[in-house]
Formats: sequence, structure tokens, C-alpha cells
Amino acid sequence: MPEPLRVRGSVVVPDAELQWRFSRSSGPGGQHVNTSDTQVELRYDLAASDALPPVWKERALERLAGRLVDGRFLVVRASEHRSQLRNREMAVARLAALLGEATAPPPKARRKTKPTRGMIERRLENKRHRAQLKQGRSRPDY
Repeated sequence: MPEPLRVRGSVVVPDAELQWRFSRSSGPGGQHVNTSDTQVELRYDLAASDALPPVWKERALERLAGRLVDGRFLVVRASEHRSQLRNREMAVARLAALLGEATAPPPKARRKTKPTRGMIERRLENKRHRAQLKQGRSRPDY
């Protein structure tokens, strides 16, 4: 069985809140592919979950609004591997990455700074130097 879904830090989503669905994968494979359900669909009811702190849940609902099905379910599919177990592990890893990214705190606001006098002088000196170089390449007018 894949390891539990760890979002960030000590926050873990219990297995009871995850819904699994299996189906046949598309693509090449041979005789085995017609009989085995290796594609994995993992559904997580984000809106009804009690595993996430309320602040994280609000943040995740807001950031993942475009990905949610019916405004509440987060769905992840995996069908890259030929075994169901590896696809289950991939689906759990993807869901954990999505939730971890969505619940991350917003970045610190950037403080505006003024360029130093030396930096302004160096920039202007560099511009003058470039202008002289380019002017020196032109033909002299006799």
C-alpha cells in the first residue's frame, strides 16, 4: 500500500477521505492490458475534509478553484506505469504536491528600494562608454 498522504509538516490526510477508482489504461500493452485495471483516479473531497487546518483549506479552495470538480473534489489520474500499485503511488505523490503547493503561505511582499547613487553613476558611465564605442565605429565625415 502506498504511504499516507502527507501535505506539509505533520498534516496527513487519512485514507478514509480518499476515494479510489480503477479503470483500463489506454495505449499499447498487449494481452495483459485488456484484462487489468491499472489506471488510477484519486478523488479527494477538499471542501468536506477535516484533515487540513481551516486557513489552509480556504487557501487551497481559492487557489485550486479551476481544478476542482463540482467546486469541491480534487481529482488526480495516473496511468504511466503498467502496474496499479505504481500508479497509485504516482497519484498520491501528485495529490500531495498539489495540496502542498496550494496550502503554502503567500510570498512576502517585496519592499521597494531606490538604486544607490553609485549604481546610477556606474550605469550612466557604462552608457557613455557604449555610446563612444559605437560612435567610433562610424565613418569619419571629411
